[in-house]
Order: sequence, then structure tokens, then C-alpha cells
Amino acid sequence: PSASIFTIGDHVTINTDTDNFIAYCFHSVEGYSKIGSWVDAGDVDGTFIYCGFRPAWLLCKTTNASGQRWHMYDDKRDPYNVEVHKLDASSSDVESEAAADDGGIDFVSNGFKIRGTDFSTNMLFMAFAQSPFKYSNAR
Repeated sequence: PSASIFTIGDHVTINTDTDNFIAYCFHSVEGYSKIGSWVDAGDVDGTFIYCGFRPAWLLCKTTNASGQRWHMYDDKRDPYNVEVHKLDASSSDVESEAAADDGGIDFVSNGFKIRGTDFSTNMLFMAFAQSPFKYSNAR
């Protein structure tokens, strides 16, 4: 696999004629979306993730522990920081709120900042811009 080629490998549970699989492949678009990962070093001030825009929607998941879920945050449930209300993309449960010591997330002008202990050390994320335009003064 690479940035332009998707492969599924050769494991027996993937290469069968009787099962269906689906893959969603994304890439970052400057000023519109940011797809990536971060490693949280346990900084008490929280980890900052640069996106180049203020996120309107964020999907993230821990990758170094089994059974972790995809969590979604948006700027509509919590129009002002801190973002604490989240949806679980892995279930049909109603929205939940981060525990007081988890802290939630701040959406800032050029990315987002982790505010607590709700996130493990290795995370995947996908963020979409609040104002998805690329601004320039060039003529």
C-alpha cells in the first residue's frame, strides 16, 4: 500500500469469495479536510493537532487498544469550547457527554486541542472545516 494504492493483503479472512467488504479511502484537501493521526504523549496541557482550519466536525478513534469506538464531535452540539458532547459511530446509542475528568476537545482557528484523558496514545482522525475555503490575497 501507498498514498495512491490500496491493498488488502493476503490473510485468509480477507481473501474469500463468500464475504463482502467495503473500504473507505480518504485524503486531506487543503482548507477543506484533514485526515491523519497523532500520538498523545500525555501532556497535561493537552495535545494540539494542526489542521489549517477550524474544524466543524471531527471523527477520531484510538488505534492501540482493542474494542475502541469511533467518536464524532461537531460545532453544532457545543457551539463554544469545550466540545464535550459526542456521538459513537460504532453504535446506535444517543449522544454522550465526556466525563468531567476527560475534558473533551477545543476547536480552534487552525486545528483542535485535546483537553483531558479521554484519548489514548495513538489516534486516527478525520476533520472537516467550518468554513471550507482557501483564502488568498493573490491576484
